[in-house]
Amino acid sequence: MSQAKLAGIFTPNIVCLDAQGNINERETRRYVDWLIDNGVQGLYPNGSTGEFTRFTAAERERTIEIITDQVNGRVPILAGAAEANSRETIRACERYYELGATAVAIVAPFYYQIGPEAVYTYFKEIADNSPIDVTLYNIPLFASPIDVDTVARLADDCERVIGIKDSSGDLPQMMRMISRIRPNRPEFSFLTGWDPILVPMLWVGADGGTNASSGVVPELTSKIYQLASTGEWDLARDLQFRLLRLFDAMILNSEFPEGFREAIKLRGFDTGIGRQPQGPVLTAKLQELSRDLSTLLHEEGFTQVVTADSNTSSAAPISNDNIDTIVQGVLAELSRRGLAQ
Repeated sequence: MSQAKLAGIFTPNIVCLDAQGNINERETRRYVDWLIDNGVQGLYPNGSTGEFTRFTAAERERTIEIITDQVNGRVPILAGAAEANSRETIRACERYYELGATAVAIVAPFYYQIGPEAVYTYFKEIADNSPIDVTLYNIPLFASPIDVDTVARLADDCERVIGIKDSSGDLPQMMRMISRIRPNRPEFSFLTGWDPILVPMLWVGADGGTNASSGVVPELTSKIYQLASTGEWDLARDLQFRLLRLFDAMILNSEFPEGFREAIKLRGFDTGIGRQPQGPVLTAKLQELSRDLSTLLHEEGFTQVVTADSNTSSAAPISNDNIDTIVQGVLAELSRRGLAQ
């Protein structure tokens, strides 16, 4: 029934928008190709970074249509299928199955906070009626939490439930889930959605991540995953610190996910303005953030600096060797400190 285990870095990609705020299909397709060309192992449309709650159900479906068509089987697609109730979520599961998604990710019920038994019942109903494999999505900041016992029950009772994307940032919880579930379900996928601890999560046994930063610097996150997969933890750790610097700038200095949208613009894409109205204060704040991000990305070798009097980036052509240059710099520093493997 289930396909290959979900593993690697899945990008929770934004949707590029045009001047009228509608889906910019051409630019979204170009962005998808760039992500794949730069090493991401999968895509995760209709996630939090993709502002799924700010799009209509028809737009969410159209997003999956565009991305499954553009990907054309090159990488797996973990399609966000969370709707406001189980009936509509099952309908989304059926449609995304028809479109060729690999699996769906479903957030626990949001707006209404419910307890563990209700969370279990919700996912059980969906899993029992879904034609496509289901990944649980735990994001307690925005939705009812999915505790370890509930994840374990669903893993035991529902063959269709094949993994969890955990965005809580709770490392001990990830360890508890892995220790409880993996002995009986070795094919069950554990993905972290919290970028600052990607390397620690991989070190304790997570299979990969769904990380917003991978939509900005896919070369960096893919290299982290590669290094972790080969046990080169010193290098992976140093790249994690570089990733943390970028992540903090994108998430702490603007309304989520606008910082990531601004950074993607600096990589050379016309992402448009997000669905959340900005106003003059927030617009000015984003312009300041864009200048700061441009400097950070330039320091990491990913883009040229935007001048103070420019509203657009002068993005340099991206070389696939950039990330290897960064890694070589890290390796040289580790060697200097006598820590290179």
